Amino acid sequence: RREYPDGALLSHILGYTGPVDPDTWQRLRSEGYLQDDLIGKSGVESTFESALRGTYGVEIVEKDATGRDVQVLSNPQTAVPGASLRLTIDRTIQREATQALKWGMRQSGIKRGAFIVMNPQTGEVLALVSLPSYDNNEFARGISVKDYSKLLNNKDQPLTNHAVQAHYPPGSTYKLVAGTGGLADGKITAQTRLQTRGYLTLAGARFYDWNRAGFGACNLNCGFGHSSDTYFFQVAGMLGADRLAYWGRQYGFGKPTGIDLPGEVSGIVPSNQWKVDTFGTEMFGGEVYQSGIGQGYDVVTPIQLINAYAALANGGKLYRPQIVRDVVGPDGTVIEPFKPDLIRKLDLKGSVLRDMRLAGRATVTLRHTYNLVDMPVKVAGKSGTAEFGTRDSKGRLPYHSWFVGFVGKNPYKANFEKADSELVFLAFAYDSRTVGNAGTEIAKAFLQYHFHIKKDYLNRDLMKRGNHYGAG
Repeated sequence: RREYPDGALLSHILGYTGPVDPDTWQRLRSEGYLQDDLIGKSGVESTFESALRGTYGVEIVEKDATGRDVQVLSNPQTAVPGASLRLTIDRTIQREATQALKWGMRQSGIKRGAFIVMNPQTGEVLALVSLPSYDNNEFARGISVKDYSKLLNNKDQPLTNHAVQAHYPPGSTYKLVAGTGGLADGKITAQTRLQTRGYLTLAGARFYDWNRAGFGACNLNCGFGHSSDTYFFQVAGMLGADRLAYWGRQYGFGKPTGIDLPGEVSGIVPSNQWKVDTFGTEMFGGEVYQSGIGQGYDVVTPIQLINAYAALANGGKLYRPQIVRDVVGPDGTVIEPFKPDLIRKLDLKGSVLRDMRLAGRATVTLRHTYNLVDMPVKVAGKSGTAEFGTRDSKGRLPYHSWFVGFVGKNPYKANFEKADSELVFLAFAYDSRTVGNAGTEIAKAFLQYHFHIKKDYLNRDLMKRGNHYGAG
């Protein structure tokens, strides 16, 4: 029987085993499975079932008239133990990430969230947290129908890995795509100034900046740093739906990352062809505007989003995120050693990525992320608030909060012209509706735990609920 010493801490990563169901057994019986076997049902237990399983041995035995074994006559097939897995997960970082997310959920009353930490130079996932969680030991011991139904019917979906198996609008974090495309396609330079306003008008409709005022004439650092919607409406309009979609796909959006966990969903990158296939018409101009700021049809998974920013942080290499470092044979020999799995090199000049990293640093230095700039570690990244769902009695939509960021190889010195980061992190707060950006505060909590920062930089007042839709 499996035992999971860390229980809920790693349940969405490890998963659990359970009895093979009749349909699955019919499919696997030719591979030696028996009707009373256990099989990996989720997590790496499922993904690496064949490696972990091993092979049954066969003995031919003589029995007496009462059915007792008398002697082994032959052993035509020797049992082969299954392999073991060594993970990329750092248990200490996993605890820090879990602690930070739980803190944010307690402060704000958030019911769901995710936190991921990666090494952008290799694609190694150092922590992957999805809350609420569950204790996979309950499944290993044989969960009751009552307890399983309770998990299954919980509206906050503890059995769903919210980092991988669900997608959400990315909000302003997706401005990475529009900014990158604008630079790469020559529509703007980092110094180009666009006039931002309280709103833009298109076909008689108003498209508002988040602060309803704009920020004047903005270059890239200003537009990205202050998260100006009207800046990125204009950039998205210059690109058009298909080029915007192209750059989204370059960063890995719109298809699974290939992480070695089951049930990963694809997200959506809207293009003209996607809109024709889905709704029978091409993208409207206003929909392109919304796509440029991560709203409208755009949805991403947290693992896709952190992987995109990992590619930004490492200088343009999009890796497959990996949970398993090595597959180790029963004799202790590594039979499948870890190696970074490059999906693609982004179709970009290094200068474009450098400009976007510096714009990410401006998000912090311009204090769009409150006092994050005052912390001893130097961070670049992007916050995001993303509307969804149904309007309330005052016409306001609920929204999620994001923050995705990275530090340099030396976290205490800021040189984001270099692509040497070894730590990228993402906080996602589902339906946060907080005064400030909950994702940013959760990320700050993680940084304090991880870097042992004694001074408390957390703004608890910003974690109050109330649907105060604010900065992207």
